[in-house]
Amino acid sequence: MTATAAAAAPTPRFPLDRPLAWLLLLALAHVAVRVAVSPALKWDEAEQMLWSQQLALGYGAQPPLYTWLQWGVNQVAGPSVLALSFLKHALLALTYVLMYLAGCQLLGPRGAWWASASMMLLPPLGWYSIRDQTHTILVTAMACGAWWLLLRIVRHRRPADFAWLGLVCGLGLLAKYSFALVAGAMLAAALSVPESRRALLSRGWWWALVVGALVVLPHATWLLSHLAEATTGTLNKMQIHPERRLGKGLLSLLDGALGTLALWVLAALWAFRAAWWRRPLAPAAPWAHRVFARYLALVLLALLGMVLFAGVTNFKGRWVLPLLCMAPLAAFAARPELQQHPRAGRYTGALIAMALVILAAAGARPWFSGLRGEPDELNHPAAELAVALAQAGYDGRGLIIASDHMMAGMLRTRFPGAEVDACTSEEESVPACVAANAARARAAGRGWLLVSRADRIEAGWWDKAGAQVRLPAVRKVELPFHMVRDGMPPARYHFAWRPAEAKP
Repeated sequence: MTATAAAAAPTPRFPLDRPLAWLLLLALAHVAVRVAVSPALKWDEAEQMLWSQQLALGYGAQPPLYTWLQWGVNQVAGPSVLALSFLKHALLALTYVLMYLAGCQLLGPRGAWWASASMMLLPPLGWYSIRDQTHTILVTAMACGAWWLLLRIVRHRRPADFAWLGLVCGLGLLAKYSFALVAGAMLAAALSVPESRRALLSRGWWWALVVGALVVLPHATWLLSHLAEATTGTLNKMQIHPERRLGKGLLSLLDGALGTLALWVLAALWAFRAAWWRRPLAPAAPWAHRVFARYLALVLLALLGMVLFAGVTNFKGRWVLPLLCMAPLAAFAARPELQQHPRAGRYTGALIAMALVILAAAGARPWFSGLRGEPDELNHPAAELAVALAQAGYDGRGLIIASDHMMAGMLRTRFPGAEVDACTSEEESVPACVAANAARARAAGRGWLLVSRADRIEAGWWDKAGAQVRLPAVRKVELPFHMVRDGMPPARYHFAWRPAEAKP
């Protein structure tokens, strides 16, 4: 049987006859679990609560698209854990749907579902995105969308698809700047293969450039005048060293790639064993197989170049994920006959089991932290702290000035009518930040609240906070952590509340 016939042949029924409907139910289950498990926030969640107070063309080191979307969801659901979780899991569901659509261009329903659901076996997406990520989810969704539209253009050559491709690529750049590498490698690989090159240069190709440029242009104008602000944080995380620590960079790159793909590779080998290599390859679409192979080669060369010539020594799995999320699709498109393999049900079962394990782990993670005696962000008593602050006189409207963005974001979900800010030495001078916020609150006729948490505060923060303003009495509140074993020390917070001054 030829590869094309194998891909087109009817496949046996498998447990998820309506995979996208089950995917929607899974996303809703994750939203319910996240809302139920804790009112406190993780790092990226708190960051979004802080940034999404207003619309802006840029937000520091990250492009603005995710925060724009979060702002929009907040207008409907309020600044809340529900709003955070809904957006995240809607985008995760979109990621899987777009990869499913990409798979449908080359494979039957079972193979397309495998290509999509296999991304749960990529830990940066399957687990860490659920645990606490934002921009990585969005850029991965756009990478999946770009692959779908590229494959669709080669198959159908519809001018409208070029406009959609331009939109997706523009949104990808607004999701994360690293999308430029995804789009560049994809374009170069497709142009190097005659079949895909003819399709990409067919009637209407220029729509992709026009639409993409229009989408990116407003942020690009902001970026030109804030280049250092937008790049310094990322460059620091990449740990660029002029002396080119070659060994460290290569090991970090290998670790990032293996950390992304190893679990999926092991599951695929466990399910299909030697079927991966026993027979010669018969790809579903030879041109697509060449595009995938050349894309991966170009990505590898680019990453190696970053190590060899730029001295990059740190590669995180979440950075590598958008580049490699297409690996399961490429593998199953190279072996379309696996859709009829006798052990196909074993692989499907593994994917379903992984989905259930991840859902259970998402609900149990604060309990694990508590049992270890190492309470994390989700163990914090956010609701009880809000009650304690209200009982101490805070009116729910005064400007909140926190010692870190975690506290600021968490309190915004408890006091949606208040403006919040975080004053840290990493961002700016703490004395100047506190003084400016206090002056702004007075000008608006509101009070202001300073607040910190003992497990995340820089040394001498309260002394710095009071350097340029006269602080009210600093008070302490102790509250038990949630979901921890008996005998754990309580969470400790300090706060100072200055009510609004009475008008003469």
